[in-house]
Amino acid sequence: MIKDLPENNVKDIAIAVALERESVESKIWYVYLINLKNEPIENVLITSKGYGEKNGEQVKTSVLRHMIPVVDSKGYKLIEPIDEQTFGLNNEYWLSYYIGSNIYDKKFIFLPESIVEMNFIKLPVLNKPGVMIL
Repeated sequence: MIKDLPENNVKDIAIAVALERESVESKIWYVYLINLKNEPIENVLITSKGYGEKNGEQVKTSVLRHMIPVVDSKGYKLIEPIDEQTFGLNNEYWLSYYIGSNIYDKKFIFLPESIVEMNFIKLPVLNKPGVMIL
């Protein structure tokens, strides 16, 4: 039965962690959904959570759910702010969306210590420094 389902591969969709502002005291970070497609995506559902080991103990963050009605072609939407203290954890974003009547989904995971300056790029569409998973 599952073999009969179409294989809807997610392409040209990214999750990015962007450095918004920085001062001597702190850095402000946000997570974005970037649509690099030439068509909008609709009924977007994103769940986010962090998990892993910190100081020898297993740690889990709350699971957050986000609903976005539409992300325009070559557009982006803010998902959530993210705290630097979670960068040592796996930060997982599970994305589902529709194009027409077809549903697509993909899991994006920022591994521990992957959100670091040496991995920064200029994020497309956002034009901000950050780390992106495509």
